[in-house]
Amino acid sequence: MNPLVPQLRAIVGAAQVLTHDDPATDLSAWEQDWRKRAHGCALAVVRPASTAEVAAVVQACAAAGVSIVPQGGNTGLVVGGVPDTSGTQVLLSLTRMNTVRAIDAANLTLTVDAGCVLQHLQAAAANAGFLFPLSLAAEGSCTIGGNLATNAGGTQVLRYGNTRDLCLGLEVVTARGEVWNGLSGLRKDNTGYDLRDLFIGSEGTLGIITAATLKLYPQPAARLTAWAAVPTLQAAVDLLGQAQQRLAAGLTGFEVMGQFALGLVDRHFPQLRVPLWRDSPASAPGRPKPDAAPPGGSEPREAGSVGAPYFVLLENSDFESEAHARALFESLLETAFEQGTVSDAVVAENLTQAKALWHIRESIPLAQAEEGLNIKHDISLPVSRIPAFCDATDAALQAAIPGVRLVNFGHLGDGNLHYNVQAPEGVDGKAFLREEEEHINTLVFDAVARFDGSISAEHGVGSLKAAKLPHYKSPVALDLMRAIKAALDPQGIMNPGRVL
Repeated sequence: MNPLVPQLRAIVGAAQVLTHDDPATDLSAWEQDWRKRAHGCALAVVRPASTAEVAAVVQACAAAGVSIVPQGGNTGLVVGGVPDTSGTQVLLSLTRMNTVRAIDAANLTLTVDAGCVLQHLQAAAANAGFLFPLSLAAEGSCTIGGNLATNAGGTQVLRYGNTRDLCLGLEVVTARGEVWNGLSGLRKDNTGYDLRDLFIGSEGTLGIITAATLKLYPQPAARLTAWAAVPTLQAAVDLLGQAQQRLAAGLTGFEVMGQFALGLVDRHFPQLRVPLWRDSPASAPGRPKPDAAPPGGSEPREAGSVGAPYFVLLENSDFESEAHARALFESLLETAFEQGTVSDAVVAENLTQAKALWHIRESIPLAQAEEGLNIKHDISLPVSRIPAFCDATDAALQAAIPGVRLVNFGHLGDGNLHYNVQAPEGVDGKAFLREEEEHINTLVFDAVARFDGSISAEHGVGSLKAAKLPHYKSPVALDLMRAIKAALDPQGIMNPGRVL
C-alpha cells in the first residue's frame, strides 16, 4: 500500500478513501468520464467533507509529490476530471461538501459548498423567493464547483452571463494547501488583482474551489416559451435581432436546433413529440408520421413549416405580468411571420408545456448518444458570422466525408454552437472516431479560427483539447498562462495535463 493512503484515511476517515486494494470496490463512477471516452486508474478516491479536510489532503499530497485531480459531478465533456492510467493520482471528489451555507436576501447572494448539485442550489434559491439562473442539461448531477472550474454556460447566458458572471466570491484551497477566503460577496472591490477570475475557468489546474458566493435575482412574474420554425439559419439570426429589440432584457433564452438534431430526438424518443415536425426524407432520421402536436396537445398554427431546416426555442421572462409577456411575444412572432423570418410557431400555454419544449431541446445530446459515438465541438463565433461558418464548414465536411451527418444545435443567442459530427448512416461509430476524429477536428477548428471564433465555448479544454490549444491560442496568451500556472502550482500537482 502506498504510504500516502493511511495519511489520507487519517484526515477524512477510512470509509472516505477508496482504493483498488479492495477487490469489491468499484471506482468506475470516478475513474471513467461521462462520455466513456477515457477510463483512468486512481491511487485513491478521497471524499473530504470540509474545506479543512481538503486543505489537509492537499498538504499531504504536496509533501508526497502526488498529483491531485479534483472532481465534482463528473459530467464534463473534455476529459478534465478523471485520473490518468498511471495509478499514481489522487482523485479528490467534492460531492460530500454540499451545504448551502447562507442566503443574504438584502445582498441578493447565497454562499454554498462547491459540491452542491446545481439543481439543489436552484431549489434553495427558489425556496427563498429568488432565482439562480444558471441552467444546463446536466443540472441534476453537475456541481457548482465544476460549473465554476469550467466557467459553464447553459441556456440563459444571453441574459445573465456565464457562471463567472454569476459569482461574486470564492473560497479556494491553493496548491500549497492554504485556504484563500474570498467569499465577501462584494460587487465592488478594487484592491488588486482579481484572484476570483484566475480560478474560475482554470479547470482545477491552479487550486481547488471549495465554496462560492453567487448572485441571486428576483423571480420573474412570468415566463413564456415559444417554438418557431425558420427557413434558414440566417433567418434565426434575424429573429434573434428582432427578439432583442422587442423583448430587451426579457429575452432569457434563444436556442437553435437543426433538423437532423431534432430528427434524432424524434427517432430515439418519439414520446416527446417534437412540435411542427414531419420527417424530411432527404435529411431527417426517423419514421414518417403526420404533423405532431406540440407538448400539451394544442395544434400548430399551420402545416407549412413541416420539414423546416432549423427550429428556434425562445424564452421571455417578464417582471410585469403574464399578460404583458404574452402580448410582447405574440407581437414579436406576428412581425416575424410578416417578414418571413418565421414560417410557423407555437407558444406554450402553461408551465408543463414549456418544460416539455425545453426537455426536447435538452434531449438532443442523449439522442445523439443513442445514435452512436460522435465527435463533439463546443465552439463560439460572432453571431453575425454563424450562418456563413455553417454553410462553409457543412460543405467542407460533406466533401471530405460524403454522407457525414451534422448535429448542429446550441445557444445561438450567445454565439455558442454544439457543432457535432455523426458518422454516415451504417458506419461504425468507434471506427469513425478512430479514423476521422483528428481530421474532422482540424477541419472544424481551422474554420472556427478563420471566422474569429473559439474552439471551446463552455465545456473547457481538459485533456481532450490541450494539444490543440497552441494552434489556436496566442503564444503571448499561452506564455502568460504558463507563468500563472508556475507561480500558483510550482510542483505541477494540480490536475496536470489539463488546459496546458
